[in-house]
Amino acid sequence: MSEAPSTVPVCYRHPSKETYIRCTRCDRPICPDCMNEASVGHQCPECVAEGRRTQRQARTAFGGSSVGRAGYVTQALIGINVLFFIVSAVIGGPRAIAGAGGWFGLMGQGTDVTRWGSVLGYAPYVAGGDPHGIAAGEWYRLVTAMFLHYGVLHLLLNMVLLWQLGRYLEEKLGPLRFAALYLLAGIGGNVAAYLFTAPNAQAAGASTSVFGLVLAIIVVNRRLRLDVSQFIPLLVVNLLFTFSVPNVSVAGHVGGLIVGGIVAVILAYAPNSRRSLIQGLGCAAVFVILLAAAIVRTQTLLGG
Repeated sequence: MSEAPSTVPVCYRHPSKETYIRCTRCDRPICPDCMNEASVGHQCPECVAEGRRTQRQARTAFGGSSVGRAGYVTQALIGINVLFFIVSAVIGGPRAIAGAGGWFGLMGQGTDVTRWGSVLGYAPYVAGGDPHGIAAGEWYRLVTAMFLHYGVLHLLLNMVLLWQLGRYLEEKLGPLRFAALYLLAGIGGNVAAYLFTAPNAQAAGASTSVFGLVLAIIVVNRRLRLDVSQFIPLLVVNLLFTFSVPNVSVAGHVGGLIVGGIVAVILAYAPNSRRSLIQGLGCAAVFVILLAAAIVRTQTLLGG
Protein backbone atom coordinates (compact mmCIF):
# COMPACT_ATOMS: atom_id res chain seq x y z
CA MET A 1 0.00 0.00 0.00
CA SER A 2 1.31 3.47 -0.86
CA GLU A 3 1.97 5.99 1.93
CA ALA A 4 -0.50 8.87 2.14
CA PRO A 5 1.05 12.27 1.35
CA SER A 6 1.76 14.56 4.32
CA THR A 7 -0.68 17.36 4.86
CA VAL A 8 1.68 19.34 7.11
CA PRO A 9 2.59 22.67 5.41
CA VAL A 10 6.24 23.24 4.50
CA CYS A 11 8.29 26.42 4.28
CA TYR A 12 7.94 28.05 0.88
CA ARG A 13 11.71 28.63 0.78
CA HIS A 14 12.78 25.33 2.36
CA PRO A 15 10.38 22.56 1.22
CA SER A 16 12.11 20.00 3.44
CA LYS A 17 11.10 21.83 6.61
CA GLU A 18 7.61 21.44 8.00
CA THR A 19 6.07 24.43 9.77
CA TYR A 20 2.80 25.75 11.08
CA ILE A 21 4.00 29.40 11.20
CA ARG A 22 2.81 31.74 8.47
CA CYS A 23 3.93 35.17 7.37
CA THR A 24 1.48 37.71 8.78
CA ARG A 25 1.76 39.74 5.58
CA CYS A 26 1.53 37.24 2.71
CA ASP A 27 0.27 34.19 4.67
CA ARG A 28 2.94 31.85 3.25
CA PRO A 29 4.37 29.20 5.59
CA ILE A 30 7.85 30.02 6.92
CA CYS A 31 10.37 28.01 8.92
CA PRO A 32 12.42 29.37 11.85
CA ASP A 33 15.28 30.25 9.48
CA CYS A 34 12.99 32.53 7.47
CA MET A 35 11.13 34.13 10.37
CA ASN A 36 11.62 37.87 10.97
CA GLU A 37 9.96 39.25 14.05
CA ALA A 38 7.36 41.92 13.30
CA SER A 39 5.13 44.12 15.43
CA VAL A 40 2.52 41.37 15.10
CA GLY A 41 3.72 37.82 14.46
CA HIS A 42 6.50 37.13 11.96
CA GLN A 43 7.20 38.01 8.34
CA CYS A 44 9.08 36.25 5.57
CA PRO A 45 12.31 37.72 4.10
CA GLU A 46 10.60 38.93 0.92
CA CYS A 47 7.91 40.84 2.80
CA VAL A 48 10.56 42.41 5.07
CA ALA A 49 12.56 43.55 2.02
CA GLU A 50 9.44 44.93 0.37
CA GLY A 51 8.52 46.80 3.54
CA ARG A 52 11.95 48.42 3.70
CA ARG A 53 11.65 49.60 0.11
CA THR A 54 8.23 51.17 0.66
CA GLN A 55 8.92 52.57 4.13
CA ARG A 56 9.22 56.34 4.19
CA GLN A 57 12.62 57.50 5.42
CA ALA A 58 12.66 59.58 8.58
CA ARG A 59 13.34 63.27 7.90
CA THR A 60 14.49 66.19 10.01
CA ALA A 61 12.35 69.22 10.78
CA PHE A 62 13.83 70.92 7.71
CA GLY A 63 13.40 68.02 5.28
CA GLY A 64 16.88 66.53 5.58
CA SER A 65 17.87 62.92 6.06
CA SER A 66 18.13 61.58 9.60
CA VAL A 67 21.51 60.10 8.62
CA GLY A 68 22.92 63.45 9.71
CA ARG A 69 22.79 62.25 13.31
CA ALA A 70 25.96 60.28 12.64
CA GLY A 71 27.87 63.44 11.68
CA TYR A 72 29.57 61.92 8.64
CA VAL A 73 29.84 65.22 6.75
CA THR A 74 31.32 67.00 9.76
CA GLN A 75 33.89 64.25 10.19
CA ALA A 76 34.72 64.31 6.47
CA LEU A 77 35.22 68.09 6.48
CA ILE A 78 37.54 67.88 9.47
CA GLY A 79 39.44 65.09 7.75
CA ILE A 80 39.88 67.18 4.59
CA ASN A 81 41.15 70.16 6.59
CA VAL A 82 43.61 68.01 8.50
CA LEU A 83 44.78 66.32 5.31
CA PHE A 84 45.50 69.66 3.64
CA PHE A 85 47.41 70.77 6.72
CA ILE A 86 49.51 67.61 6.74
CA VAL A 87 50.34 68.08 3.06
CA SER A 88 51.30 71.70 3.77
CA ALA A 89 53.55 70.63 6.64
CA VAL A 90 55.24 67.91 4.61
CA ILE A 91 55.92 70.21 1.68
CA GLY A 92 56.85 73.36 3.56
CA GLY A 93 58.23 72.08 6.87
CA PRO A 94 57.63 73.48 10.38
CA ARG A 95 59.22 76.88 9.87
CA ALA A 96 57.47 77.62 6.61
CA ILE A 97 54.04 76.66 7.85
CA ALA A 98 54.21 78.47 11.19
CA GLY A 99 56.38 81.49 10.48
CA ALA A 100 57.43 83.71 13.36
CA GLY A 101 54.74 82.38 15.67
CA GLY A 102 56.06 78.83 15.68
CA TRP A 103 53.91 75.81 15.01
CA PHE A 104 51.23 77.20 17.29
CA GLY A 105 50.97 80.57 15.56
CA LEU A 106 47.70 81.80 14.13
CA MET A 107 49.27 83.30 11.04
CA GLY A 108 52.46 82.29 9.31
CA GLN A 109 54.39 82.68 6.11
CA GLY A 110 52.56 79.79 4.52
CA THR A 111 53.83 77.05 2.25
CA ASP A 112 53.61 76.38 -1.44
CA VAL A 113 50.26 74.72 -0.72
CA THR A 114 48.75 77.69 1.11
CA ARG A 115 50.14 80.11 -1.44
CA TRP A 116 48.64 77.93 -4.18
CA GLY A 117 45.16 77.68 -2.64
CA SER A 118 44.59 80.81 -0.56
CA VAL A 119 42.40 83.72 -1.59
CA LEU A 120 44.56 85.96 -3.76
CA GLY A 121 42.97 88.63 -5.90
CA TYR A 122 45.67 89.36 -8.43
CA ALA A 123 49.46 89.30 -8.38
CA PRO A 124 50.68 90.40 -11.82
CA TYR A 125 54.22 89.15 -11.43
CA VAL A 126 55.35 86.61 -8.87
CA ALA A 127 59.10 86.00 -9.00
CA GLY A 128 59.11 86.97 -12.64
CA GLY A 129 56.56 84.32 -13.54
CA ASP A 130 53.02 84.43 -14.84
CA PRO A 131 50.28 86.36 -13.05
CA HIS A 132 48.55 84.57 -10.19
CA GLY A 133 45.28 84.96 -8.38
CA ILE A 134 41.56 84.63 -8.93
CA ALA A 135 41.55 87.40 -11.53
CA ALA A 136 44.20 85.44 -13.44
CA GLY A 137 41.80 82.51 -13.80
CA GLU A 138 42.56 80.61 -10.57
CA TRP A 139 38.92 80.42 -9.49
CA TYR A 140 39.54 77.28 -7.47
CA ARG A 141 40.98 79.51 -4.74
CA LEU A 142 37.46 80.49 -3.70
CA VAL A 143 36.98 76.86 -2.59
CA THR A 144 40.44 75.61 -1.58
CA ALA A 145 41.08 78.57 0.73
CA MET A 146 38.49 77.28 3.21
CA PHE A 147 40.51 74.08 3.74
CA LEU A 148 43.95 75.63 4.29
CA HIS A 149 45.51 76.91 7.53
CA TYR A 150 48.65 78.75 8.56
CA GLY A 151 49.45 76.99 11.83
CA VAL A 152 48.41 74.33 14.32
CA LEU A 153 46.48 76.75 16.52
CA HIS A 154 44.75 78.22 13.47
CA LEU A 155 43.64 74.72 12.46
CA LEU A 156 42.76 73.62 16.00
CA LEU A 157 40.49 76.56 16.80
CA ASN A 158 38.52 76.11 13.60
CA MET A 159 38.23 72.33 13.91
CA VAL A 160 37.01 72.48 17.51
CA LEU A 161 34.23 74.87 16.51
CA LEU A 162 33.44 72.82 13.43
CA TRP A 163 33.17 69.67 15.56
CA GLN A 164 30.89 71.32 18.12
CA LEU A 165 28.65 73.28 15.76
CA GLY A 166 28.81 70.99 12.75
CA ARG A 167 27.45 67.85 14.40
CA TYR A 168 24.49 69.76 15.83
CA LEU A 169 23.63 71.49 12.56
CA GLU A 170 24.12 68.33 10.52
CA GLU A 171 21.68 66.51 12.79
CA LYS A 172 19.08 69.28 12.48
CA LEU A 173 19.48 70.00 8.77
CA GLY A 174 20.59 66.66 7.36
CA PRO A 175 23.94 65.96 5.66
CA LEU A 176 23.18 67.44 2.22
CA ARG A 177 21.76 70.70 3.52
CA PHE A 178 24.53 71.05 6.08
CA ALA A 179 27.18 70.53 3.40
CA ALA A 180 25.52 73.23 1.27
CA LEU A 181 25.50 75.60 4.25
CA TYR A 182 29.18 74.98 5.02
CA LEU A 183 30.39 75.34 1.44
CA LEU A 184 28.30 78.41 0.62
CA ALA A 185 29.39 80.17 3.82
CA GLY A 186 33.01 79.38 3.01
CA ILE A 187 32.70 80.57 -0.58
CA GLY A 188 30.80 83.65 0.59
CA GLY A 189 33.57 84.56 3.01
CA ASN A 190 36.23 84.01 0.36
CA VAL A 191 34.33 86.11 -2.18
CA ALA A 192 34.05 88.88 0.44
CA ALA A 193 37.81 88.70 1.02
CA TYR A 194 38.31 88.90 -2.74
CA LEU A 195 36.04 91.93 -2.99
CA PHE A 196 37.17 93.99 -0.03
CA THR A 197 40.87 93.30 0.54
CA ALA A 198 43.95 94.31 -1.39
CA PRO A 199 44.44 92.25 -4.57
CA ASN A 200 47.87 91.02 -3.44
CA ALA A 201 46.72 90.06 0.07
CA GLN A 202 46.30 86.38 0.85
CA ALA A 203 43.74 84.80 3.16
CA ALA A 204 42.93 81.21 4.08
CA GLY A 205 41.20 79.18 6.76
CA ALA A 206 37.95 77.43 7.61
CA SER A 207 36.93 80.50 9.62
CA THR A 208 34.76 81.72 6.74
CA SER A 209 32.64 78.58 6.96
CA VAL A 210 32.76 78.34 10.76
CA PHE A 211 31.54 81.92 11.18
CA GLY A 212 28.62 81.02 8.96
CA LEU A 213 27.83 78.07 11.23
CA VAL A 214 27.79 80.33 14.31
CA LEU A 215 25.01 82.50 12.90
CA ALA A 216 23.29 79.50 11.30
CA ILE A 217 22.91 77.71 14.62
CA ILE A 218 21.21 80.79 16.05
CA VAL A 219 18.82 80.95 13.09
CA VAL A 220 18.03 77.22 13.27
CA ASN A 221 17.38 77.28 17.02
CA ARG A 222 15.16 80.33 16.67
CA ARG A 223 13.15 78.48 14.03
CA LEU A 224 12.84 75.48 16.34
CA ARG A 225 11.96 77.80 19.23
CA LEU A 226 14.96 76.66 21.22
CA ASP A 227 17.17 78.73 23.51
CA VAL A 228 19.86 80.72 21.67
CA SER A 229 21.31 82.60 24.63
CA GLN A 230 24.32 80.27 24.89
CA PHE A 231 25.36 81.07 21.32
CA ILE A 232 25.20 84.88 21.55
CA PRO A 233 28.43 85.10 23.62
CA LEU A 234 30.13 82.80 21.11
CA LEU A 235 29.14 85.15 18.28
CA VAL A 236 30.29 88.23 20.21
CA VAL A 237 33.63 86.68 21.18
CA ASN A 238 34.35 85.66 17.60
CA LEU A 239 33.51 89.14 16.32
CA LEU A 240 35.76 90.74 18.95
CA PHE A 241 38.51 88.35 17.91
CA THR A 242 38.00 89.27 14.27
CA PHE A 243 38.30 93.03 14.81
CA SER A 244 41.03 93.00 17.46
CA VAL A 245 43.60 90.44 16.27
CA PRO A 246 45.93 91.67 13.51
CA ASN A 247 46.31 89.86 10.19
CA VAL A 248 42.82 88.35 10.44
CA SER A 249 40.63 88.57 7.33
CA VAL A 250 37.80 90.75 8.60
CA ALA A 251 36.02 90.65 5.26
CA GLY A 252 36.30 86.86 5.11
CA HIS A 253 34.88 86.35 8.59
CA VAL A 254 32.04 88.84 8.22
CA GLY A 255 31.24 87.62 4.71
CA GLY A 256 31.05 84.01 5.87
CA LEU A 257 28.88 85.08 8.81
CA ILE A 258 26.39 86.94 6.62
CA VAL A 259 26.18 84.31 3.87
CA GLY A 260 25.88 81.51 6.44
CA GLY A 261 23.01 83.36 8.07
CA ILE A 262 21.25 83.90 4.73
CA VAL A 263 21.57 80.25 3.74
CA ALA A 264 20.34 79.18 7.18
CA VAL A 265 17.24 81.37 6.77
CA ILE A 266 16.57 79.78 3.37
CA LEU A 267 16.90 76.25 4.79
CA ALA A 268 15.03 76.87 8.03
CA TYR A 269 12.15 79.05 6.84
CA ALA A 270 11.31 77.45 3.50
CA PRO A 271 7.58 76.54 3.50
CA ASN A 272 6.67 72.87 3.79
CA SER A 273 5.03 72.96 0.37
CA ARG A 274 7.82 72.20 -2.15
CA ARG A 275 10.35 72.80 0.59
CA SER A 276 13.23 70.95 -1.03
CA LEU A 277 12.74 72.79 -4.31
CA ILE A 278 12.67 76.18 -2.62
CA GLN A 279 15.72 75.35 -0.52
CA GLY A 280 17.63 74.18 -3.59
CA LEU A 281 16.69 77.23 -5.67
CA GLY A 282 17.52 79.54 -2.78
CA CYS A 283 20.98 78.04 -2.29
CA ALA A 284 21.58 78.14 -6.05
CA ALA A 285 20.60 81.81 -6.12
CA VAL A 286 23.10 82.59 -3.36
CA PHE A 287 25.83 80.83 -5.32
CA VAL A 288 24.97 82.70 -8.53
CA ILE A 289 25.04 86.06 -6.72
CA LEU A 290 28.44 85.27 -5.20
CA LEU A 291 29.78 84.17 -8.57
CA ALA A 292 28.47 87.34 -10.22
CA ALA A 293 30.13 89.50 -7.56
CA ALA A 294 33.44 87.70 -8.11
CA ILE A 295 33.16 88.19 -11.88
CA VAL A 296 32.55 91.93 -11.44
CA ARG A 297 35.57 92.16 -9.14
CA THR A 298 37.70 90.32 -11.69
CA GLN A 299 36.70 92.70 -14.45
CA THR A 300 37.52 95.63 -12.20
CA LEU A 301 40.99 94.32 -11.38
CA LEU A 302 41.73 93.61 -15.02
CA GLY A 303 40.47 97.02 -16.06
CA GLY A 304 37.64 95.54 -18.12
